[in-house]
Amino acid sequence: MLFLYILRRIAWSIPLLFAVSLIAFALITAPPGDYITSFAATLSESGDIVDQVRLDAMRERYGLDQPFLIQYWYWIINAVQGDFGISFEWQQPVSTLIWERMSLSVTLALATLMFTWAVALPIGIYSAVRKYSIGDYLVTTIGFLGLATPNFLFALVLMYIAVVYFGADVSGLFSDEYQDAPWSWAKFVDLAKHIWIPVVILGTSATASLVRIMRANLLDELHRPYVTTARAKGLSEFRLIMKYPVRIAINPFVSTIGWAFPQLISGAVITAVVLSLPTAGPLMLQALLAQDMYLAGAFILLLCCLSIIGMLVSDILLAVIDPRIRFR
Repeated sequence: MLFLYILRRIAWSIPLLFAVSLIAFALITAPPGDYITSFAATLSESGDIVDQVRLDAMRERYGLDQPFLIQYWYWIINAVQGDFGISFEWQQPVSTLIWERMSLSVTLALATLMFTWAVALPIGIYSAVRKYSIGDYLVTTIGFLGLATPNFLFALVLMYIAVVYFGADVSGLFSDEYQDAPWSWAKFVDLAKHIWIPVVILGTSATASLVRIMRANLLDELHRPYVTTARAKGLSEFRLIMKYPVRIAINPFVSTIGWAFPQLISGAVITAVVLSLPTAGPLMLQALLAQDMYLAGAFILLLCCLSIIGMLVSDILLAVIDPRIRFR
């Protein structure tokens, strides 16, 4: 039954992906003008002569004079085969520009998600079980501060403390000697030394939010009749809480997987700029500003894929851990 449910969800994901990619491509091409228009404006600002014949030749070369559906068709067919086209601004294949940045972004998102879960789950359980205690009030206060503090401001404060008091280099994800070096164990260790700062910064607000959600959901479950029955049968308090109420209250943790990945990648652009992180966000922002449609389209398509994959994983995990969910 679970296997058929997974197959149905995968089957629904394929047309959804094409529909989302069409909308994403439409949004990219919706603003007036194109890369050639931006290129001509840049030439004019610098005082160079704008040759209309050259601009028309470039527009024809990149297929920007074709109708929208034809542009989309060629783009999506090539994208399925792994060819995302040529970046207008960088004059390089898009695939060579995005894969390393996307891999670092996914690594950062996974580390942030694990940090969020590892911190929010036990604190949320403690806050619910010890309701209105000093620890609960302390967790609530810290949680509100975490929700109210912007990530980029927290990044600036943490950078100042690290540099002034510890003399540590907190910008980027690698030291200078490992910046362009091939992957090795030493480079992985260097990444681990740098990645904890953006993980803490990006995970703070999400952790604070999930703590409040976990506390509210668990408080709602702790007074259900099945908990009273299990307690009357002599089940230990720790086993009772972990086996029944927590299993139900943990649903928000699992359901956030669908939006956590794309949000961490695209929603942390300012933080990535502040910390000089070589992730996907700053490059995607630059591509959107320059109307580099193939580069921006590749990023948005990959973010859509991550969203759909995240929702698929979330639905499967919810079906496994929550006995109330039916497969039909």
